[in-house]
Amino acid sequence: MPDAILPKMYARKLTAEMTIGKERRAVPLDWLDSFCMRNFTGSGEFDDTLPTGDGRVEAGLSVEPSRLAEAMSEWFTKRGKGNGQAVVVDIREESQVR
Repeated sequence: MPDAILPKMYARKLTAEMTIGKERRAVPLDWLDSFCMRNFTGSGEFDDTLPTGDGRVEAGLSVEPSRLAEAMSEWFTKRGKGNGQAVVVDIREESQVR
């Protein structure tokens, strides 16, 4: 039964990349995990998110990718993940064709 629920709950497959200075790469899984855990962010806005790998997040339809990217950028930067530089996150929806 859970297998039938998860594909509907996490209907969107997102790719999360970040830029720090001139370096661009996938957001590490442990960073995504920390952000998506509600007890770390204190916000329920992104409860319907599930990190699945470096640079990969599944999300429910209520999650707005641009807002998620903005919140991650702010959160990672405030926690010093950019070693004094701003962390800019870009999130886009993966192609629906697999």
